[in-house]
Amino acid sequence: MKKTFSRSLLLVTPAVSLSLVLSGCGDNRNEDAQAKPAEQANSKAVAYVQDPASFVNPFIGTKGPFNHRQAANVVPGAVQPFGMFNFGPEHAYTEALMKESEGISKRINEDNVRIPVSPGGYNWQATRLKGFSFTRLSGTGCLGASGDVPVLPFNQAIKHSPATDKINAYYGANFSHDDETAIPGYYQVGLDSGIDVRLSATDRTGIAEFTFDSPEQAKLIFRTAYSQLGSGDAFTQVDLEKGEVSGYVTSGNFCGYLGEYNRRDYYTLHFVAKIDAPITGSGAYVDDKVAANATSSQGGMGYGETGVPEWGKGSGLWVDLDVKAKQPVTMRVGISYVSLDNARENLAKEQAQQSFAQIKDKAYAGWNDALSRVKVKSDDKDLLTTFYTALFHSQFHPNIFSDVNGEYRGFDQQIHTITDKQTAQYANFSGWDVYRSQLQLVSLTHPQVASDIAQSLFNQANQFNGIWDRWTHNNGPTGVMSGDPSAIAIANFVAFGADKFDIEGAYESLYKASTVPTEYDLSDVGCPVFCRGQKPSLDEWLTLNYLSDQSNSWEGASETLEQVSADFAMSQFAARLGKDAHSTEMLTRSGYWKNLYNPKATAELGYIQGRNKDGSWKEEFDPFSGHLFVEGSPAQYLWMLPFDGQGLSQILGGDEVMSERLDSHFRKPDGTWVLYRDSAQYADVSNQPSIATPWMYLYTGDAYKTQQTVRETMKQLWHNSVSGIPGQDDLGQMSSWYVFSALGMYPFYPGRADMVLSSPAFEQAQIGNLTIQAPAASAEHIYIKGLKINGKDTLNSWIDESYIRTPQRLEFTLDTKPNTAFGGALEHRPPSYSVAAPSLATSEAN
Repeated sequence: MKKTFSRSLLLVTPAVSLSLVLSGCGDNRNEDAQAKPAEQANSKAVAYVQDPASFVNPFIGTKGPFNHRQAANVVPGAVQPFGMFNFGPEHAYTEALMKESEGISKRINEDNVRIPVSPGGYNWQATRLKGFSFTRLSGTGCLGASGDVPVLPFNQAIKHSPATDKINAYYGANFSHDDETAIPGYYQVGLDSGIDVRLSATDRTGIAEFTFDSPEQAKLIFRTAYSQLGSGDAFTQVDLEKGEVSGYVTSGNFCGYLGEYNRRDYYTLHFVAKIDAPITGSGAYVDDKVAANATSSQGGMGYGETGVPEWGKGSGLWVDLDVKAKQPVTMRVGISYVSLDNARENLAKEQAQQSFAQIKDKAYAGWNDALSRVKVKSDDKDLLTTFYTALFHSQFHPNIFSDVNGEYRGFDQQIHTITDKQTAQYANFSGWDVYRSQLQLVSLTHPQVASDIAQSLFNQANQFNGIWDRWTHNNGPTGVMSGDPSAIAIANFVAFGADKFDIEGAYESLYKASTVPTEYDLSDVGCPVFCRGQKPSLDEWLTLNYLSDQSNSWEGASETLEQVSADFAMSQFAARLGKDAHSTEMLTRSGYWKNLYNPKATAELGYIQGRNKDGSWKEEFDPFSGHLFVEGSPAQYLWMLPFDGQGLSQILGGDEVMSERLDSHFRKPDGTWVLYRDSAQYADVSNQPSIATPWMYLYTGDAYKTQQTVRETMKQLWHNSVSGIPGQDDLGQMSSWYVFSALGMYPFYPGRADMVLSSPAFEQAQIGNLTIQAPAASAEHIYIKGLKINGKDTLNSWIDESYIRTPQRLEFTLDTKPNTAFGGALEHRPPSYSVAAPSLATSEAN
């Protein structure tokens, strides 16, 4: 048995506090983090990739089963980094596709509801589309969201209302992937109807070119009410003389099919579309009624009785075009979540008189700039494509939400204007997902964007009675998922150098939310999926020192593990600000997880187990149940303690026991790997509870097993193909996991910028102040034989956060065989912040 003991407590002291930030941050998205000292010192000598956008394959991860929970749900289309406007195809079912899913076929044909083909609107297996929408989310786990105002270029007669076309059998178009192109900032597809479509975008506007082979009945159908999961209201009008279609859609309903609370409106998207071809006529439809020659229509789809819209409802409008064959029709679109006037202003200022080619080229250049923030060198084209596509997907969200004049609509539904503390307001924060590594990546590559996101979250909290919502969709709080991701996100922004926001104000708000229960914390409204409280049952947390099975949370035990990470992040945040008493208080709370560890959970092994209010253990415990905790099992959640691995090792029985338990978590008895959705007994490195687990080996001294497991995960689950992303991409979180893993590091700690190490996949790389050299990097050389940091040998399997302010050069020597000495001794392992949990008032006999 290996000897084990707890490392002494480590905290950021007030003396270093906010000096741990990046210096020289720029004032906008296109200038921040451009040139770091490490890059300046090495870029001339290293042949880094010069055109990273050319390695992006937007179709990676677009194929998946129509069970959306198993698919990556990413979307190709025209979008800028973090752009508001995401212009791309909305796919449609066909009878052949429905035969592949009996459940979907039943819901469409018998329940009479509209089911999106995928949450992003795109699935590689689809062969038909219903339009091209202005807004989309990439990689969500819920059934759909946004997909606002799909526009369908059409060349047939209007025979009936598009709202009554159940699966878009008439109002749609088939296509082939053989005539489809996607590169960063651009999308093209040729439709079987003889219409070619080309799309590009600026931050807040889109541009389309439609070419009709047979122009006799050329028209554009604006399916304004047709958002992916329905709409509360929609309005469309046409000005024939100006050649302009405008309107709005009011929607919401994110994950509404999982519960009643989110079956509501919370945002309105306004749009204006200017068409350069003469409009010779128009017509409109509302539900099943069609009105030829009408110039306006109004009516939403609703959200249905089960949170999925019913077919046969909704409104829209079409315009007839006078075009010549093969002559492109240009449509320019501006959008705004504030007003039609702002949509017009966005369009005027961002497109002006630029041609389609100019906008396309600028979009591509914008992506090249964003992707160049991480530099790598390799001769492996597939590796480069997988890597830069992951970096591409990790920079879709959050999205710019304010207009060019600085206005945006807040969570209070009022119009606000950004202050000098930010350059833009951002929206679409999937907190439970992205707090783990995506926001850290954004902080290193776009510190001003990250600072703006931090201020945006603070603004939203101020507009929502001090509550930091865990999953924000446009200007609506949804409450989706569990935990308190905002506390971790804000602490991480500061740790990673994104400090251009109201740090003191944000801290005070988060500390109050951590210590003063609100009416939402004490209420079960929206629970379990949409619990409104930022800290569900905070009263229990403060008295019982755990969250019970009777708490106002999705599930008390997994919620407890989320909350201890949030409290640990707050302890580090407080220490940076010199608030030592707060830091000690929060650090103590981070040890509450030990109150839910039951050494006798099963006859053989101990686990984190749910507990009742009286201290007794939750009955019917099954460590391999994938439904007992939030999106995971007790076997998977056991390892979700990145800041206290040494404490976990002690409580499990020591390093050897912990290492062996990890072995049996990643491998079956016959030695075969289990990394993806086999059984909840094993790891699932495609989903949040398991994504940091490969690095838990570092706490046992078996660092080589981390190197082995991370590389095997990359090899098995990530590749240059349409199915090359495991599970949902979750607004870029999973892609950020791959980016860091390929660089040989991971941002492990909530609220700290320390990195734990694995083996780099690239021979040269640079991100922020870090330069990484691994000359022997290959698919075979996966083990770290040696490491030098700024020329000095080290056996440490981690680096501290000093690289945020000081350039560091990591020189890896890699081998095909493990070096067990690397990271083996306790002093060479990542620090563990173990504290004793307060004694429970109830007896162990319970």
